[in-house]
Amino acid sequence: MPTYAYACKDCSHAFEIQQSFSDNSLSVCPECSGNLRKKFNSVGVVFKGSGFYRTDSRDTKSTSTVPAAGKSESPASTPAAAPAPAAAASATS
Repeated sequence: MPTYAYACKDCSHAFEIQQSFSDNSLSVCPECSGNLRKKFNSVGVVFKGSGFYRTDSRDTKSTSTVPAAGKSESPASTPAAAPAPAAAASATS
């Protein structure tokens, strides 16, 4: 179950509580019966390690040191010079 943080607008009482996704948000302070507001925290998921790049979610127009996919020219895409099969067969006869 996720943990939610609340703070009272009237008495500044702050607390955390575990609630289900289907539960309604709290609206009454348990200390002074004032109005509560839900506090938002940072995201609890952090992607680290190889395979996750800082530039993955950015606009492609921004400057980046990583080349865009499909725009790099690889040496494997050029045909290599190979001996003709007929020439190799006549040399062994």
